Amino acid sequence: MIELTVDAAGLARSRFAVSPLHEAAATLLPWGLRPGPEADPWFARARRVLRRARLPLLTELALDGGGYVPDFLSPHPSGPSPTPEEELERVRATAPERVLGELEVLRDGRPRNGLTGAELPSAVQRAMARGGAYVARQAADEMRRYWDLAFAPHWEAAKAVLDAEVDRCAGVLARHGAAGLFNSLHPGIRWDDGTLYVDSRFTIALPVPLVVVVPSLVAAGPGVAVDPTRGGRRPPMLVCPVRGRAVAESIAPAAPSAEMARLLGPTRAGLLTALAQPASTTQLAARHFLSPATVSYHLGVLHRAGLVARARSDRSVLYRRTPEGSRLAGNGWTYMP
Repeated sequence: MIELTVDAAGLARSRFAVSPLHEAAATLLPWGLRPGPEADPWFARARRVLRRARLPLLTELALDGGGYVPDFLSPHPSGPSPTPEEELERVRATAPERVLGELEVLRDGRPRNGLTGAELPSAVQRAMARGGAYVARQAADEMRRYWDLAFAPHWEAAKAVLDAEVDRCAGVLARHGAAGLFNSLHPGIRWDDGTLYVDSRFTIALPVPLVVVVPSLVAAGPGVAVDPTRGGRRPPMLVCPVRGRAVAESIAPAAPSAEMARLLGPTRAGLLTALAQPASTTQLAARHFLSPATVSYHLGVLHRAGLVARARSDRSVLYRRTPEGSRLAGNGWTYMP
């Protein structure tokens, strides 16, 4: 159990923030710590990026990190809604001694075969040999590519869900006060008599100056990130999972029915299902991890079959489902083998 004691002044300074890099860094945690099935598509897409892209540092941290991801990869939000660029710059500017200290946790604090002191992954070792500043720059560069490939095409929709959660919390605060707000966040979070209790396998009790609450689409459960340094100045970050159908729809394309996939093939069925809203070839390629040429070929087949239509919008060509395509993709359609 984590216990955070907050006085009246700290409660007044506590705030919400939406952090893009926290979402990216959370997907580096192992599959065993992943959230419920509605957020699994985001993890699946992120893991495909890690397998296919050249991201040696992030890949080793995800696969060999033992469930620990260095905190400097997801900096505490400096405002209510920092941009990915702002947070990436903070990763790049992380103090070298902090970078090396957090990576040493992998060597000194991660058990392997019942022992500590395991060897660090090779890419991590090579980067550390060049100094903490080099590691910070490489990590920022890899996080930028990871973000662009796995998150950027979907961030606008995902951020809308997170912003809506912040707005919901604002309404609870106005109607029921701070105690009602904290008690509404998650079953594993409880406020009682000036102390915030968060379910955790760790045992920590701290007086804190304020709390930064960060809603998350990919967190497996509530969590707290605290500044581990003596006299640390960063306020604790309370991470709260956000769940629901809107979450699933915001982080991954809807899956086609098994019947439609059997009739059209999984790729064409997935593209037809995704065209509930108009989209370009480039957008569809990013969402489905396909090359633009592959998407263009399959859209051509669907267009010739009368299932999609296309129209120019500025410099892009947008595809949309025709009425026939919508009937085929609708819940009322059944394929009889």
